[in-house]
Amino acid sequence: MAKILAIDPAVIRRLRELSRKDRAECLLALCELPEAFGRPHIHAGIGIRKLGKKLFECRADLSLRFIFLDRPDEFYVSFLGNHDEVKTLLKSGKYG
Repeated sequence: MAKILAIDPAVIRRLRELSRKDRAECLLALCELPEAFGRPHIHAGIGIRKLGKKLFECRADLSLRFIFLDRPDEFYVSFLGNHDEVKTLLKSGKYG
């Protein structure tokens, strides 16, 4: 059974700010995440990459990335941003 997908309200707000095309690409990536996680041949398309013990990123579209946590019962999508925003977030130490 696939884990559920939980999305931080800040990510939802950011999605709403995107163009219709970019939003659609991001939402498709989110739909793929639960099934693709842990299956390297499948997740190659969304580029899931481990960043920490339970911290991962995946490609949302050509320029955006999701940061998510692998929790026991869910994947918690906590951030959506471009490469530089993700780098700044990780350097901030928010995710330990």
